[in-house]
Amino acid sequence: MNELRHQIEKEPRSTSNALQVAYVTIDESGEGQRIDNFLLKVSRGVPKSHIYRILRSGEVRVNKGRIDATYRLKIGDIIRIPPMRVAERATTTEAPPSEFPILFEDTHLLVLDKPAGVAVHGGSGVAFGVIEQLRRARPEAKFLELVHRLDRETSGVLVLAKKRSALVHLHEQMRGEGMDKRYFTCVAGEFNNQRQHVKLPLFKYSTAEGERRVRVQDDGLSSHTIFNRLEVLPGFTLLEAELKTGRTHQIRVHLSHSGFPIVGDDKYGDFALNKALARSGARPGIKRMFLHAHRLTLTHPVTGEPLTVSAPLPRECGDFLQQLREPGAAA
Repeated sequence: MNELRHQIEKEPRSTSNALQVAYVTIDESGEGQRIDNFLLKVSRGVPKSHIYRILRSGEVRVNKGRIDATYRLKIGDIIRIPPMRVAERATTTEAPPSEFPILFEDTHLLVLDKPAGVAVHGGSGVAFGVIEQLRRARPEAKFLELVHRLDRETSGVLVLAKKRSALVHLHEQMRGEGMDKRYFTCVAGEFNNQRQHVKLPLFKYSTAEGERRVRVQDDGLSSHTIFNRLEVLPGFTLLEAELKTGRTHQIRVHLSHSGFPIVGDDKYGDFALNKALARSGARPGIKRMFLHAHRLTLTHPVTGEPLTVSAPLPRECGDFLQQLREPGAAA
């Protein structure tokens, strides 16, 4: 993939200003991917409008024939990519190579314990995330893609695919009910029910500053979370959230709308409480959002066997709970 980007950008040896045509043969890392998505990925910096223009004009060829933007690549396909100059960036921040705690790994899957405060990918004001750092740390990896996402301030189980066939299989599980995702979260207030189903439609929108937000709205996407009460603490409740759908900010909005904001949530939480808990020396105190993806069960895409992976509760979350259990915590 990196070699292809170099081909797209490099100048020919002749004195002509034209760039070279690039040819690439598809292996299993590209199998099943749409040609438009493939080109957008390998030609970062090239405007999307230009990608679709060269597809419509027939300048992109597969096995010497014309294709449309919806064509899905097959192993052995030879793609002709016309000369394209990648737009210069005013500033370039290269992702530093980094590994993360590994919970499970084989030739098809990589499951990590993502720390809070690290985005899963670059974008929206974030220069790089877990996926970019891992690709830098593993230059030999032919294929490495996120299977799902976690919010930047959420920690815990994060699954990546090392083969496209595994990615496709796991996405099919996500669209059905093949995955069981469980989160630990601590909320303000005493959660009354031992087990509660929350089904509230969620609508995505952007603030005036361009930040992504979600709210409960009648014409939003159907969403379903089950909350299991684990422990009632002075002024707070420890819950396990069981996702039945996977909407953006689903757990956070379902709880906030129900009157139980997540501790440390800087978008939907109790901001005054968050500030008090984050104050230096505060007891009880915590300086992050208390939302942790602690367990995920899926069907292995090759063996067909169930696979359950767990991530331990981060120390700062465990310390917060322990402080709440101490005598006098209610004060």
